Amino acid sequence: MIRFLLSFAINVVLAALGLLLASSLFDGVTVHASGFVVAVLIFAVAQAILAPFVFNVARKYASAILGGIGLVSTFLALWVATLIGDGLEISGAATWVGVTVVVWLVGALGGWLLGWLVLTRWWDGRQEQKRIREATSKG
Repeated sequence: MIRFLLSFAINVVLAALGLLLASSLFDGVTVHASGFVVAVLIFAVAQAILAPFVFNVARKYASAILGGIGLVSTFLALWVATLIGDGLEISGAATWVGVTVVVWLVGALGGWLLGWLVLTRWWDGRQEQKRIREATSKG
């Protein structure tokens, strides 16, 4: 459960970074400070829910697009985040495409790097040390 929460926290941080980067790169993106946290949380939750759903639908009906699942689920999660609340606005087709790619790249690369650093190196290492201490205290 803790590992899941750490993973979700990483995804929230990366979503915030991705949205801030996209808003600085594209004129058609408006991030409102008053609703930014809500927009990030909505995006992160929508992404967590939509990614497995989109993957399963694509695997069943359109296996040729499996490589683009992350982009599709990112686009859908951005769309949901713009519909709920007033923290995020995206206008223009080219902006939607660009923002989707930027947010997906930040999430994918950051998830790989932070996932490795936080979950694999720190958390799993901590759990292994705990198991070693317990084993040596019993023995």
